[in-house]
Amino acid sequence: MLTYSRNILIEFGDCDPAGIVYFPRYFVWFDNNTVGLFESAGISLRERLTTQDLVGIPMVDAHAKFFIPSTFGDEITIETTIREFRRSSFDVYHRLYNRGELAAEGFETRVWAGKHPELPGRLKSQPIPVDLIARFR
Repeated sequence: MLTYSRNILIEFGDCDPAGIVYFPRYFVWFDNNTVGLFESAGISLRERLTTQDLVGIPMVDAHAKFFIPSTFGDEITIETTIREFRRSSFDVYHRLYNRGELAAEGFETRVWAGKHPELPGRLKSQPIPVDLIARFR
């Protein structure tokens, strides 16, 4: 499976008063890495949002496990991969390393969503295109 990796330098504003990364920042980084993973597979979500019936890839489940703290000035590495594709949803797995040690793991389930054909303003899951899935293998 395709893996996307990037390094992040932890800034002062990423940290809470205790000096460790404030936990919502992890979810921002995980979300950014998910988009980066699609881009690295040659899939522009921005283009699909404007030229196709895709409205987004909303999260329906997200959680994380934290093993060691990360602090201001640390350079971390986040690796992201899709663990499983289903008809209209997929599971994303993130591993965050600090100084070579696993510092956190993130888990997301996302849905390939378009406009609901009968309920304005609502979303409806859609089958994930087979050619898209093939790009991650």
